[in-house]
Amino acid sequence: MSFSTRLMAVAMLMSVMAAAVAAEEKPLFELGLAGGGGYLPDYPAAGQNHFNGIVLPFPVYRGDVFRADGKGLRGRLVHSRDFEFDISLGGSLDADSDDNDARRGMPDLDHLVELGPRLQWTVARAARWAKIDLELPLRAVFSTDFSSVDHQGFLIEPQLAYQHANLFESGTKLKLGLSLVFADEDLHDFFYQVDPQFVTPNRPAFDAEAGYLGSRLRLSLLRPFGRRLKLFAAGDINSHHGAANEDSPLFREKLTYGVGLGLIWSFYQSDRTVNE
Repeated sequence: MSFSTRLMAVAMLMSVMAAAVAAEEKPLFELGLAGGGGYLPDYPAAGQNHFNGIVLPFPVYRGDVFRADGKGLRGRLVHSRDFEFDISLGGSLDADSDDNDARRGMPDLDHLVELGPRLQWTVARAARWAKIDLELPLRAVFSTDFSSVDHQGFLIEPQLAYQHANLFESGTKLKLGLSLVFADEDLHDFFYQVDPQFVTPNRPAFDAEAGYLGSRLRLSLLRPFGRRLKLFAAGDINSHHGAANEDSPLFREKLTYGVGLGLIWSFYQSDRTVNE
């Protein structure tokens, strides 16, 4: 998930679990838990990091069309050796503005849900276990506090990623991805706009505009320990140099970073398997 919340632990966790996989027999259905934490920016270009953690149920279903896996809940419409096209659903958690100096006194950032099409093209295969993918997702973004749902705009996040499914022949999966994020005015408003009622002596009014949000370099690792337990780790470097709303008083740092660590435990696996 994503660039779009303070608690990017969710995005890190999903990215790691979506690391490259080798063709092998795997259970059609799994049920487990995924938990982790990290030291993360409060929101894109925030001037503060906080420790955050999360534990989530982690169901996996490896159907031909309907999928629930490390890439989220999705309908895979086209799938071949080098191409994949799906409609996917993702999400991320809320942020408490009172914990952030720049946003104190402003509304909290609600939970975000992202929905839309994604194209993945394998542009090169370096070896049996390695490949380079180009991903082109387009997402509609909605916020919710579970009492209402509001549309917050659209984003596109093209990514070029190197993936290795068996690093040092240890079963470790590695993904190194570079992505760019562009968003419409509504989503930039969600992060950077300051309406007149929230103006303070140190926080002038600001009207955000559409455009470039930032770029991210992410390294993620997934290390299995047997069939049911996996350790994951991830690190981000986020650059917001040249972003559309650098002049916002909520825009505090052009270069931020985040690190995360966690475990995935699969406590149920179906007897029926599929070739992944």
